[in-house]
Amino acid sequence: MFPIGDDNVRGGGKPWVTWLLVGANIAIFVYELTLLSAGKLEQFMMTYGVVPAQIVQGQNLLSLLTSMFLHGSWAHVFSNMLFLWIFGDNIEATLGKAVYIVFYLAGGLAASAAHIAFNVQSQVPTLGASGAVAAVLGAYAVMYPQSHVRLVVIFFFRLMMTRVVALVFIGFWFLTQFFNSVASLGVRTAETGGVAYLAHVGGFILGVIVGLLFRGQRRELRRSTPSF
Repeated sequence: MFPIGDDNVRGGGKPWVTWLLVGANIAIFVYELTLLSAGKLEQFMMTYGVVPAQIVQGQNLLSLLTSMFLHGSWAHVFSNMLFLWIFGDNIEATLGKAVYIVFYLAGGLAASAAHIAFNVQSQVPTLGASGAVAAVLGAYAVMYPQSHVRLVVIFFFRLMMTRVVALVFIGFWFLTQFFNSVASLGVRTAETGGVAYLAHVGGFILGVIVGLLFRGQRRELRRSTPSF
């Protein structure tokens, strides 16, 4: 099950900040592929990914920002950019472009903080836009809970399309992240499962808080007519 769009037609002009973020993440991932073929990717990840033990010691703090633009696989970058493409434009329209940029970066920082707090001795780099995207989802769930998300569902090798209320879809996503994060507290999250679930939870919570603060400013966006 994965989203392919929502029924909100954005306002506030073209979402060029969201487009720029998507483009930057994809371009950097393509650059990572060149490093992989040259055998230099591992060192690149250690330098620009967040290594909790280094951050706790006050080292390589710039990685808190650079790590948001790195991804570990095609599936990783595709899923993050798909969610950002679908939900980011509405949050950008609501917050305004300047505030949206600050909000996005703050979501990534909150995500890293949540992960580091429970993995202070980890030497394994964490990376990805997932925490920042989670913040976007949190804000969207608060600001546009009744919007509908269009989904493609794979059921017994058949593709089906459906629509669900945004609050239900995003709420289900958050619950899976939350329960996975609780289940992983006794182990090294990023090193065992490959996913820093606590980072997603941290980013999402920040997004909810910001969504509540700016909810009164949300735009009344037009609802498009679904094709199915």
